[in-house]
This record gives sequence, structure tokens and C-alpha cells, in this order.
Amino acid sequence: MAARPPMPTLADINAAATRLRGHAVLTPLLRSDALDALTGAKIWLKAECLQRTGSFKFRGAYNRLAQLAPGTPVVAFSSGNHAQGVALAAKLLGLSAAIIMPSDAPALKVARTRAHGADVILYDRATKDRVAIGTRLAAERGGVLVPPFDDPHIIAGQGTAGLEARDQLAALGAAADLALVCCGGGGLASGIAIGLGAPVVVVEPEGYDDVTRSLADGEIRSIAGFPPTWADALQTVSPSALTFGILRAAGARGVAVSEGAIAAAVGFAFEELKLVVEPGGAVALAALLSGRVEVGGKVVVATLSGGNIDPGLFGRLLGEGFGAAKGVS
Repeated sequence: MAARPPMPTLADINAAATRLRGHAVLTPLLRSDALDALTGAKIWLKAECLQRTGSFKFRGAYNRLAQLAPGTPVVAFSSGNHAQGVALAAKLLGLSAAIIMPSDAPALKVARTRAHGADVILYDRATKDRVAIGTRLAAERGGVLVPPFDDPHIIAGQGTAGLEARDQLAALGAAADLALVCCGGGGLASGIAIGLGAPVVVVEPEGYDDVTRSLADGEIRSIAGFPPTWADALQTVSPSALTFGILRAAGARGVAVSEGAIAAAVGFAFEELKLVVEPGGAVALAALLSGRVEVGGKVVVATLSGGNIDPGLFGRLLGEGFGAAKGVS
């Protein structure tokens, strides 16, 4: 049995921040009077939808690839945001990249991954195993497999978002009481738990609440199948031993939000914040708007983790969720 990768430390996140300096965007912490009034809290939104490639994934990808030997071929698997992060990081570092993506991935994410020069290989997520495909391809190419969350260097890179939020709040004379983090496999939540140093609530779409169930049961749980969801970025069926271990040690807990709540959050972000946020990037905001987490009187950091959404879906969700924040279900 392969040894579990070591858990990243705050020192690892600080080192990642040094590598990312000048390459990643220092994204803003945003607030909204309307959101504070609705929640009775002081909410700070970490706008990773404004990060390079439109999501936090660039942080972890660049941190991982920057530590590879020059010329190392890279292989990754992703529904889209990790794909784009790896593709751009590889381009900046002069590395070749092959990305395995599900055939039902959003067209925008596939196109932008290819635009960064990566070779995209499509697969059927219902019948094929992306890890097996990636492992075989990396061996054939003599390269390195870069997973989306099960890697301490990836987690350390994602943790720089939490480190930034901590320092941004400190400059305002404040500190976070709680963090709400959009969660697929738990890489961002794990990194923020270390980098921000505040209690974490992971937020997942209903039907993909594997991390929530795992934390509640004290052992890793998986979900069966791929139920439909607008949050394509969060269609992960199980946390890894590494991310589960970090989150459990940090005392994290989880909640799940409905598709209606997600649509309302996408609409609220557009109407009130003037931001384009994809469904998977809006689940933490959805938890706040729908009252899934009690935050009254607290200082809360919540992630807007991505903004890569096809225009057609964006228009549809605005039609379903625009202005609906007060009636979220």
C-alpha cells in the first residue's frame, strides 16, 4: 500500500505564496451591505472567480508544477477548473500538458484548456476511471500525474487563498471567526483550514455531499453515480485520505445546498456584487443566503471559488435565481 502523502503545513503554504508571487492574482475580499443584512454577520467574500483562469485552481497547479524538473511532461484529470489551471501553469513553465476531461464537461472549460496549449483527452465519466486513464498516460509519457486535490503541494497552493484572506483581514484589524468553503474533493477547504486558521464549514451540492457525510461519520464515505447538478466543478464522489485527514483534524464540518439555492446565489452575485460566479463557485454563498449555517454576529470568510460558466447556463440560472435570494430553498 502506498504511503499517504504528508500533510502540508503553514510553512508549506508560505513557501507556495513565495512561488506564486507575481504569477497569481491577489484576489480581493469583498463585502455587501445586502449580504450582511440578510445574514446578520460581517461577510467577507474571497473572490477567486477573479483569479487567473477564473478559479483558485491556478494556485495549486502552479505551486505543484513549479517544483518539477524542467521538461517534465504533465498529466492531469479534471472537469474543467483544475484543467485550466494546470494548462496555464504548464504553458508559463514551458511544460507539455495532457488533460483528461469528462465528455460532458462545459464547452467553455474544454475550449479554454485547449487554448492554453494542453492536449485534451475526453472520457465517459459514467463508465471509465479517470485515475486509471491518467496513471497509464503518465507512465506512457514518462510524466507526472497532477491530481486536482490529493497532493500536498496542490493543497499548499490552494491554502494561499486563506493566507491572503487572513492578512487582508488583519490589515483591517479583524480576524475570521468562521470560513465557508466551496468543496469538491476538499483541496481548497484543507488549504484554507491551514492558511486562514479559522474553523471551516465545507459546502457541497446536494447529491455530492461525500465530504459532509465523511466528516459527520468520522470515516471516508463515497456517493454512488453522478446525479445531475449545475455545480459541475464539484462532482467529486469521495474525499481523499489526505484531504479528509486535514479537515477532520481541523474539526471541520459540512453542509449541502439545493440546486435552487445555488441558482439564487449565482443571481445574487450578479445582481448585488456585479460578479459572474459559476454554480460550483457559488455554493458557499448559497449556504449563507439559505441559512444553512448560523453566522449571526460572526466575521465570516466565504469563497467565491470560480467563475467559469457557459453563457447559456448563466442566462438560464439568472432567470431562475435572479433576485431570489430572500426566497432561497
